[in-house]
Amino acid sequence: MFKHILLPTDGSEISLRGVQLGIELARSCGARVYALHVIPPFHTFTYVAEMLAATEATYMEGAVERAEHYVADVRDLAAKAGVASDGGHVVSDVPSDWIVHEAQRHQCDLIVMASHGWSGITKLLLGSETQRVLQTSPVPVLVCR
Repeated sequence: MFKHILLPTDGSEISLRGVQLGIELARSCGARVYALHVIPPFHTFTYVAEMLAATEATYMEGAVERAEHYVADVRDLAAKAGVASDGGHVVSDVPSDWIVHEAQRHQCDLIVMASHGWSGITKLLLGSETQRVLQTSPVPVLVCR
């Protein structure tokens, strides 16, 4: 059936439910998983170069730490289920593009993701990354609530 499943995560509770479903599916069919977190890039409205550099560096340091934590959480859950795993993170304004790209790059034959991640105004501004993945992915996408 499936051999390699991509599990995008943004650290939200619903995202974790998608991860858990993906790991269970992987366990049942002997597949491995790849955890992916897409870091939103730093945006600012300041014009002071020193402030921008220091603030961006601080932001990226924290964002990478969180990304590594999210990926490590997925790998820990996979290990507890006896599922082989790997993972990584990328920086992009368009998570859906990178989810599809990484699925192809890692030769994943399924993407399992939550129906939505962030909530409130952030969700309205970002739109539905899940919907975009559904529209552009060449491999099947399993959406969980």
